[in-house]
Amino acid sequence: MKTRSFDFRDSLLSLLAITIALFFIFPLYWGFSTSLRNPLDTFTVTGVGLPWLNFSPTLNNWISQLEIVEMRNAVINSVVVSFSTSLLTLCLGVPAAYALARFRFKKISNKDLTVWFLSQRILPPVATVIPFYLTLQFLNLLDTRTGLILINTTFTLPFAVVIMRQAFVDLPVELEEACLMDGANYFTTFSKIALPLCAPALSATALIIFAFTWNELLFSLVISSKNAITIPMFISGSFESRGVQFWFLSVRTMIAMSIPILIALLAQRYIVRGLTLGAVKG
Repeated sequence: MKTRSFDFRDSLLSLLAITIALFFIFPLYWGFSTSLRNPLDTFTVTGVGLPWLNFSPTLNNWISQLEIVEMRNAVINSVVVSFSTSLLTLCLGVPAAYALARFRFKKISNKDLTVWFLSQRILPPVATVIPFYLTLQFLNLLDTRTGLILINTTFTLPFAVVIMRQAFVDLPVELEEACLMDGANYFTTFSKIALPLCAPALSATALIIFAFTWNELLFSLVISSKNAITIPMFISGSFESRGVQFWFLSVRTMIAMSIPILIALLAQRYIVRGLTLGAVKG
């Protein structure tokens, strides 16, 4: 009887999990289904919108959108800005995180420094729009990828420092001490011991930074006008004189989601290991 009760409970939980998963997946499916419809089918299709069953699918929407130069440029800009921001943030944030985890400072405590980094992440971006705009205008970086990279690095750097600091803290310090006893310096212990062991956390942090940068819209709207338009900004301009063309908007949304999803699928092993690093203490 206990086994049957246990099986029934597992079945019920599995059914609940599947229902919740379908609830979150359905909007993605609906967007993909809408991207395959003719304009008229967007408003007349009934049911769940199954291709070949409820309507005849077409790739005309995808072809027409991929032929738009602004669309291709927006995707390229987003890829360049997101990857560059992730790389620059890690190059600056990982050494700072290691220093906070291993060294002690005299005039200010490590805890206060960590709280300060965290407070910068909580700072509302809209409060810094005007200062950033004036600074980039002075540096002649308005409507440039470089300007977006610098801004996004500023806001993602505290996140990288806080996450990677905890990853370094969870590492056994004895491994690095043994390396120092053998004559190595701090840079060697950092690059040869600590960094490889924190590779999962590093990968997870890089992906989260990439996602934050990829979805950033506020500063793209403020400092970009033509040359540095990103995919979120391009999607936000989908409203035209005839209203919102949902068939085109769905294509743009699917394209915008495809790259982060593909990267997440390729790096999911490192993401799980990185996010659970230090969660279990032995």
